[in-house]
Amino acid sequence: MKSKITIAITILILYSCQNKSDQNKGKSNNIIKTIAEDTLSKTVAGTANLSNAPVKDRKAVKLIQKQLKVLLKKDLPAMSKEDRYFYYEAFDLNNDKKNEYFVGFSNSYFCGSGGCSGYILNNDGSLINSFTVTDFPIHITTSTTENFYDLIIKSGGNLHQIKMKNGKYPSNPSVQEKWKGDVPKESTKVLDIQGKKLEKYSF
Repeated sequence: MKSKITIAITILILYSCQNKSDQNKGKSNNIIKTIAEDTLSKTVAGTANLSNAPVKDRKAVKLIQKQLKVLLKKDLPAMSKEDRYFYYEAFDLNNDKKNEYFVGFSNSYFCGSGGCSGYILNNDGSLINSFTVTDFPIHITTSTTENFYDLIIKSGGNLHQIKMKNGKYPSNPSVQEKWKGDVPKESTKVLDIQGKKLEKYSF
């Protein structure tokens, strides 16, 4: 009898510990969920916090924000708060050990039935060139022209090969040579706004 009581007490203690563990686990999961939801809501609102981002990323975002205010100076008065956000990705396009910045948009001010607008900026923030009628993502190939990697951009439902010419990429991909076949597997994809759920930043 005494043995049965001991076993019963042991089971009760173990059950109690398990419940506490589950409750603590639940609290931990709830905290993680709250943080994740908070971060997601800030990201969707274009108010992503840069304080925890690496110094390199913070510097790049501030550089892009500054340049967009210059490039879009005439547009700013007509833009709503919701229009004023961007996505970016860094890539060294000319192997000079310095990243260039691909900057893209996904709202109605910059996008239409033909695609969206975007920019490529130098490491110092200066403009390499702008794009129109572009469907993101952009593919960076392993072939080069004028020491810059060639690009493959989808526009108007077709893939087009974009090559550097006199220091600039053509701004309208839809009128460039069509790319035949699939995008090469060794290509690098940038500004995959839908697929990668990139962080967005206000400017």
